[in-house]
Amino acid sequence: MSDKVAPIQQIPELKGGKYSDGHPLDDVQYIESKIILRPERFTSRQSFWDFARIVKRVAREHDVSFSSEGFENARPQIREVVFLDTPDFRLYKSGFILRRRVTFEDGFPAGEPEVVFKYRVPDLQAAAEMDVRPRIEGEYRIKFKVEVLPPKDAPGGVRVLYSHNCEFPLGHFHEGDQKKFSTLAHVLPGLAHLRHAKEDTLALVNHTIVEEVLQDIGVLDFGKGMTGKAGVALWRERGDHAPLVGEFAYQMKFKRREDLHDKAIKRSEQFFVSLQLATPDWILPGATKTGIVYRKQGNPPQSHE
Repeated sequence: MSDKVAPIQQIPELKGGKYSDGHPLDDVQYIESKIILRPERFTSRQSFWDFARIVKRVAREHDVSFSSEGFENARPQIREVVFLDTPDFRLYKSGFILRRRVTFEDGFPAGEPEVVFKYRVPDLQAAAEMDVRPRIEGEYRIKFKVEVLPPKDAPGGVRVLYSHNCEFPLGHFHEGDQKKFSTLAHVLPGLAHLRHAKEDTLALVNHTIVEEVLQDIGVLDFGKGMTGKAGVALWRERGDHAPLVGEFAYQMKFKRREDLHDKAIKRSEQFFVSLQLATPDWILPGATKTGIVYRKQGNPPQSHE
């Protein structure tokens, strides 16, 4: 795909298909745009708002409304994030990401941990055909996203990944040993085709527990009903608080592709590219947050990112 073509206009139509139980294939309903940032730029809460000022300026240049009303006094959210995989990173090498996250309020967990299972690849049809629905008793939520990122080599363009996600509370996972691959493969049938032995287990990726500090900074409005809440986040390692990676992101939701307005999507893309060009000293090229955790100890695994 060309780095200079509006990504949403390049999304191919899905071929007809169904999952094994007859349910029609999921289609994308989110566009999430992300810029991965250098973690050393974030030394205080004020750092988030320093980036927000640049967002506001670039938005104004592209006739994009950006409102921080109601966000300036909000405290950053704190979440704990861990990734689970086999010692040889079998999930990640096959396009899967399995993580668990907990939100904290006033120093204590707010609600139960949430499991996020995703299949992320550059092929829309492959992403759609992967059934990420879990075998659990209880509700779950499907999020099928177009993920828009800067090019790997240098800022100033776009590249696209397709992320087919499922989210559910850990309390809905009642199977036996949750660390066993065989247990996970039963609860998450998408993993069943991966090579595994009965004794295979999953553990924290690179022994890393991530502390996420997330500051919502406002709402971007690209017109024609296309809006997205924007946030800036810092990931650092629990324990020594070593900074890992930062991120700016905003997400737009839609029910049907017909709801997408070309002019609004083009405006979003132009804003996204211009923001990259306006923040070269902030950007960490060629990275994703997940990739940073997997690469912590060198010898990065092959991935689909």
